[in-house]
Amino acid sequence: MELTLKGMKDWAPWQKAGIALPGYDVEAVSAKARMEPEWVHFGIGNIFRIFIGGIADGLLEEGEMDRGITCVETFDYDVVDKIYEPYDNLGLSVILHGDGTREYKVLGSMAEAVKAQSFVPAQWNRLKEIFKSPSLQLVSFTITEKGYALHKADGTWFPFVEADIHNGPDKAVGAMAVLTAMLYERYQAGQYPLALVSMDNCSQNGAKLRESVLTMTKQWQKAGFVDEGFAAYVRDEERVAFPWTMIDKITPRPSEQIAQDLAELGVEDMQPVITGKKTYIAPFVNAEKPQYLVIEDSFPNGRPALEKGFGVYMADRETVNLSERMKVTVCLNPVHSATGPLGVALGYELFAPMLNRDADMMKMARMVAYDEGLPVVPDPGIISPQEFVDELFNDRFPNEYLGDTNLRLAVDVSQMVGIRFGETIKAYVAKYGDASRLTAIPLGIAGWLRYMLAVDDEGKPYELAPDPMNEEIQEQLKGIAVGQPETFTDQLKAILSNERIFFVNLYETGLGEKIETMFREMIAGPGAVKATVHQYVGDR
Repeated sequence: MELTLKGMKDWAPWQKAGIALPGYDVEAVSAKARMEPEWVHFGIGNIFRIFIGGIADGLLEEGEMDRGITCVETFDYDVVDKIYEPYDNLGLSVILHGDGTREYKVLGSMAEAVKAQSFVPAQWNRLKEIFKSPSLQLVSFTITEKGYALHKADGTWFPFVEADIHNGPDKAVGAMAVLTAMLYERYQAGQYPLALVSMDNCSQNGAKLRESVLTMTKQWQKAGFVDEGFAAYVRDEERVAFPWTMIDKITPRPSEQIAQDLAELGVEDMQPVITGKKTYIAPFVNAEKPQYLVIEDSFPNGRPALEKGFGVYMADRETVNLSERMKVTVCLNPVHSATGPLGVALGYELFAPMLNRDADMMKMARMVAYDEGLPVVPDPGIISPQEFVDELFNDRFPNEYLGDTNLRLAVDVSQMVGIRFGETIKAYVAKYGDASRLTAIPLGIAGWLRYMLAVDDEGKPYELAPDPMNEEIQEQLKGIAVGQPETFTDQLKAILSNERIFFVNLYETGLGEKIETMFREMIAGPGAVKATVHQYVGDR
């Protein structure tokens, strides 16, 4: 069986293998999207394909949509060349249940894949055509939090952003410059309305996206590339809206075992690839079943019937904000960010087996969510925080069939720690005057910094997960040697006091010295990380 349009024409072997095929005409819905695009998505990796693409697939199956999603890649063009084009833009969804059973489904909702390359005229002109189309209703994003970042931790521009500002719309490279350039095309074509919908795991994601677009617009206006009319167009949320969202679905890297199992079922060419930019991707995507997507209902040019998608809630901004705070800053992501990097330092490859077999790590995870997070989390109303956390610890986190790695949870963690811990820390300061009663969260921050030393608890080196601040953080930790606690002096001061990372000065919250103490204990020598975790959580 080939995962191609031609390969799907003989449906019998797919049926025998238990793999569901699209019940709609894939070629027709793709052609309609090319002619009159309604939905564009930036960042077309794993989470997009199985979650957003899966929602669209369900709406196509139900007749609630009549065209697919236009897929745009702004960062890793190998994804288009190796995963989209060879498979006719089809994807294979593999849902992994906690009892070991699976659901297989071919997704045909991805209509077209475009590389956002200003230096390739055919791709750039196609992108312009798409954005000039009056039919376009929304552009969604899963480009990770770093995709919106314009500044380094010291407040200066990233070099590629500085180049984008200097070179103008016609030579845009970064995601925010590409988007702003395309908005300028849309403005010139007729000032058509549009919703720009960030679906990334970051606090107030719509506001972050808007701030980045407005910043690029302002810089280009200063340089004379765009006019005040365009700036007014982008500022007007009646014309260009930036809805906030909360998104949740655990989507690990593609599993080699699943690739092998698919091959044994008769599906050809399923092996995962690692691109030159370290994207781990495959023709299939494996993920858990549960999913949540809460979207602010602000779409000035209309929208698909998103509320009919599995796990989708349409709401007002405040409800989205509370849902996002519940998930990103209290219930789920803080557990990942506190225990994932620490798990790497402890030598655990996989997340679920670590929690299932290491009582201290499970206690720490539960402390982050139940003991330290839930007491200060506002209830969004549409989802119960208590029930959400219960589902995490009863069903989702223990699911070893997901095969989620601690190293994946450490990807871009420097961009996440402020979001995932900062809100709870600020809530404790507001409630108690300081955050000194917290234990698991500062332990997680100390664990992240210990992970950044790239030496595990037995003294073995490992490679850090990709993160734009790896070099900067490691430079600040320079001179610290595991097994020589005397080499630790004041290296953490610049990090823990950096409000660009944590949004607060951790010393002013009562946590700076506490984290320093935990970190010092973690570098005492072999086994010190494990001993430190046990010291702070073992008797609870």
